Amino acid sequence: MKNNESENGDRRMLERAKRMIASDKSTSANAPNLTSRPEWKVSPVPEAKTPSDLTVTHINQTYDLWNEAEKYSATGQAEEQDSEEWLQTHNIHHLRLTLKDLVDKGTIGKPSCDKVTGKVQQHIQFDSATINEFEYKLQKLIQSYTERIKFCLAGSKRSFGLIKGSSVAVLVDASDVNSGFGRLTTFKESLLHLIDEQLRKKDKLYFVSFGTTISPLWAVPRDVNCRITEEAEQWVRQLQPSGGTNLLRALKHTLSVKGVDQILIILGSVPDQRSEIMCDHIYQLLCGNETPIHCVAYDCANEHATNAMKDLAEMSGGRFHCYTSTNEEQIYTGDDISRLLQEVKEAQGIINKIKDMRRGLLGSALVSIMDEISSEVAKLPQSRFLPRPPGHDRPLDLDQPAFHPKTSEDWLKSNGLKAKSLDIHQVLQKNAHSRREDFVPVLKRSVKSQVNTAALTTFAWNDGSVKNVHVDMSEMFEYQKHLGEVVKVYEDRVNWLSQGSKRLFGTVTEKVVVIIIDLSLSNINYLVHIQHSLRLLLEQQLVNKDYLNIITYGMTVKKWKPTLTKVTPQNLQDTWKFCLDMQCEGSRNFLEAFRQACENDDETHHNINVEGIYLFASGVPDQHSDLCISYVEESLRGRGSKLHTILFNVDDYDSNGAIAGRWSNITATSDLFRTMAHVTGGRFHWFRETGIIESDDIKAITDEIDRAVNFSNSASSLVESVKGRYKKKPGTDDRKHGNSFHKNCIPEKALLWPDWPLAPNIPSAQLDTSSALVLHSRQLSEREQEEPNSIRRPQSAKSSTGRSIGGQSAKSRASSAKESSRTGDNPMAKVKSTYKKKQPSTQVFYTGDKTQPVGVVFKDYPMSKSVRKDVVPASIPHDEEAIATKDWMRKYSINKLRLDLYKLVSGPDCKHVDQSVKTIGKSVSAKYCNIFPSVNVKGTIKHLQLLPHELERYEVQMDTVLKRYIRRLQWLLSGSRRVFGTIVETKVAILVDISGSMMTYMDELKHELASLIWDQLYPQKVRFNMIGFSKNVVKWMNRVTLAEEQRCHEAIEWISRLSADGNTCTLQAIQAAFCDLELEAIYLLSDGKPDTSTQHVLKEVAQMNEHRRLKIHTMSFHCDDKSANSFLKALAGETGGRYHRSHGPDFNADLFAHKVLNEGFTDETVNIPEFEGDDLRRLASEIALARQYLKQAKLFREQYNTKRSGTDESTAIGKVIKPTV
Repeated sequence: MKNNESENGDRRMLERAKRMIASDKSTSANAPNLTSRPEWKVSPVPEAKTPSDLTVTHINQTYDLWNEAEKYSATGQAEEQDSEEWLQTHNIHHLRLTLKDLVDKGTIGKPSCDKVTGKVQQHIQFDSATINEFEYKLQKLIQSYTERIKFCLAGSKRSFGLIKGSSVAVLVDASDVNSGFGRLTTFKESLLHLIDEQLRKKDKLYFVSFGTTISPLWAVPRDVNCRITEEAEQWVRQLQPSGGTNLLRALKHTLSVKGVDQILIILGSVPDQRSEIMCDHIYQLLCGNETPIHCVAYDCANEHATNAMKDLAEMSGGRFHCYTSTNEEQIYTGDDISRLLQEVKEAQGIINKIKDMRRGLLGSALVSIMDEISSEVAKLPQSRFLPRPPGHDRPLDLDQPAFHPKTSEDWLKSNGLKAKSLDIHQVLQKNAHSRREDFVPVLKRSVKSQVNTAALTTFAWNDGSVKNVHVDMSEMFEYQKHLGEVVKVYEDRVNWLSQGSKRLFGTVTEKVVVIIIDLSLSNINYLVHIQHSLRLLLEQQLVNKDYLNIITYGMTVKKWKPTLTKVTPQNLQDTWKFCLDMQCEGSRNFLEAFRQACENDDETHHNINVEGIYLFASGVPDQHSDLCISYVEESLRGRGSKLHTILFNVDDYDSNGAIAGRWSNITATSDLFRTMAHVTGGRFHWFRETGIIESDDIKAITDEIDRAVNFSNSASSLVESVKGRYKKKPGTDDRKHGNSFHKNCIPEKALLWPDWPLAPNIPSAQLDTSSALVLHSRQLSEREQEEPNSIRRPQSAKSSTGRSIGGQSAKSRASSAKESSRTGDNPMAKVKSTYKKKQPSTQVFYTGDKTQPVGVVFKDYPMSKSVRKDVVPASIPHDEEAIATKDWMRKYSINKLRLDLYKLVSGPDCKHVDQSVKTIGKSVSAKYCNIFPSVNVKGTIKHLQLLPHELERYEVQMDTVLKRYIRRLQWLLSGSRRVFGTIVETKVAILVDISGSMMTYMDELKHELASLIWDQLYPQKVRFNMIGFSKNVVKWMNRVTLAEEQRCHEAIEWISRLSADGNTCTLQAIQAAFCDLELEAIYLLSDGKPDTSTQHVLKEVAQMNEHRRLKIHTMSFHCDDKSANSFLKALAGETGGRYHRSHGPDFNADLFAHKVLNEGFTDETVNIPEFEGDDLRRLASEIALARQYLKQAKLFREQYNTKRSGTDESTAIGKVIKPTV
């Protein structure tokens, strides 16, 4: 029907052209002679426009201009057409690209008879050019369909499709369901994008929001202009949830509005009405009304709502569009895209038929294609048709290197920090002093060396000890300046290692070299890349070598020369010719190529030993990985040869799956090549077209740069610690007192001490008796504080008349002068003692004597207080608290429970005293020393005054505490806490590493994440968010969400779709988490270092966290790299977070706890592993301390039993050791 209409239109256009041509001919025939025509006069026309340059008079030129105009307007028309209209001129039938059209191009030959079945078979012959041209047109058509699909998914068309019509009514779902769960913000942004991109081009617009009720923006459709679009955008920004989803009421209202030729429904929830009832009602309303309805299911996962939109669009003659933010496949179910996909499927089916035709069959008919390609061209290899760089076949441009390169390891031996004496320990060595602790026989105890902290600073040494160092400020400044210069040199070396052939092969440092090249069939598309890489290597690095050979391997092994050949310019040119003839074939027979490189009798006979073997490959060998590693290690052991591996990272996946011959993913491949290089002492180099991924040479330099940065930070901290000593203490006042005072401002000390230098002369009459009593009381108390060790007599007991408060006697002045002269000779005499001895309490009274009105009597004398401590019962709740071990220990540590055995036995009453007696000339011990056992507590001999029943009670309490610690340890190692630790905050973001190195652990990771959600987040009602990071950052939600049951299910569904791929962009993931201002903490799980420098990450995080103070807790997951774990520890430590490392399956916490709780710590072989995580390490340290105290208490109790049995011939010496926690 449509084809007939187009044919009738063409016919009418031809007839119209014929009439115009006939009219032109008749006009020209009846026209008079041109010479008799009058001159042309331009008549003035008001408001006339200048004629276009394209104005023509001949009818053929007019037709040509029409055709050109149609071509230029085709693009603009395509943008306004939906898929159905566009396919009318771009479908397979219209372009005559069906299978029937292809068969019509063939030639039917003589039928033949099948010898087996006896049936007659048709024979069709095709020209090769015809088949190729037809297939090319189909491929171009599929490409145009793909471009059209991309056009339909661009901008706002991805969310709402292509909006038709000139007067559009927009029905917006404003229900609570569509506006809840954080959807409203995204929904508003999409609507604003729709208005800016599509609706502002319409003639009229009409907006209605519907929930339980409807709310139109205007009463009638409005003409589109700037003000109208601004009102619409403001209306969208003010949308608020309004109850249910009364779609039927909104449609009734919109259908009653006049002047609307297109209705757009945007639905994000299930309508209140049933689908059947609503469709029947709308069908009745649309009778006689041809207004199409464009239905959009916006991010709605409910099938009933989607089916209702489909039925409504089909019934009204409109189109259906589906958009979801989580499921990409749902977007392709819309009418526009599904029609295009159907055409793609049909075109692909015809291409498959053409492939069958090339095999000789088309259904039951035989097909033969006349091939026009010559036999010479057919013999050429496929690699000949690959694009090549300019000058690829030209001879080599050899460049003699200026020096012989070294590996970074050898280069650092003469240019490293230690070689240049720039290690901070080397700089501080001359001013560093070790702490000492020795036993002094005279004192009978251990004595530690002490230093003045104002002169020296403590610094952690590289052997784990702590030393006191003197910091020279100028020396530290020069040291940091030298570090900066050295880092610049290191950066220049990294740039040098990243240029030319060194970027592809690394540095070739040996003089006798063999290059092994992987030419398997999987590298056929990269053969030119391999050849160009070898060209750069030959030109830049191999000119100054002694001997060289090149070996290629695929299914077979080929050698450039049978043995190593001396390097000359002519031999290098011959090597390049050999490289140009390389062809890819078969799989990877690596061991045969490696055997021929190592085992050569001619080379052994001439005493030529291979120094370096460079393997350039893109995939694992055919042989098993363990076999390759063991063979390589045994072959090169003791020969002085090294194997260096270069991994060329290619895209190993196409549309049909993995390329044949590649039997391992890129992670396992890199592990194999890295291991093969390291077992022989060689280097590993990994690169791809975009740049270097991993290089041992560059890694050695970057590690040295990190060391330099750490040394610089340590030097800065030392300088800051020294500066902090000279800062003025707050609250000090440097103002000096004057010599004159106001009467009401007399210093208190002048009243109490008349001999004070600045004391004014105040007559006695000015002080009444009551004030004299108060001042004298203060005088006594201050004198007692200034001279606590001196014994003073009361004023009333003195034989002399003394002195009055207002004056000073000659004797007191003389004694004061004497004391001042004595203290002037000894400055330390003015320093007050920090130990204050308790003085007897005194009472002041009136004497009635005018010369001495106040007297003092001693009231009572203080008694010495016993400091003997008792064992108190310990109480720890049985329910576990979701807090960090550091906070838990603040309440339930051994010290807080008052069960520290050292403090219980080290009071002053327990000290053993030996005193020298001059009359007998020897030291005598205190009396009754043999009653109590004596123990050595940190170098001091103490008497053990805890009785056996007290020690037994202590053992019971400590055993209870120890078992409670074990249950806490078992709880920390159970469930999701084994991997993630304890979640202690209420608003957290979980950052999960999904890089390529996590591929083997993805199933375990998904299981642990699901366990985390149901084990910790859901019971504790934590607001959380999930963020995955590899080469990109993927968020589950834009902000933290309450862990409700439905949200937890959605999070687990999101987790199940995660896949491991790419690199590790840790910094970008942390930056994405910092965008959520509600966040309280970040939990980062990773198995390695980030892509960027660790110091750069720490610096950026410190800048972001300067005001936020956001804690970052880190979890090491299956990571044995010490540098990576050190980075995670540093990241947690600098942000106030906790570091956690999941312990392997070798330690069974439940079995350990069961054995300890039932059998106790009787077996010495029961040991707790050395945990690295902060929570587990602190608790394990406290458990070790409790076990030590329990063991020591049992030894103390045994000493009592020994004394009672009479076997204690001398002092029983024990030793309490308090481990460092």
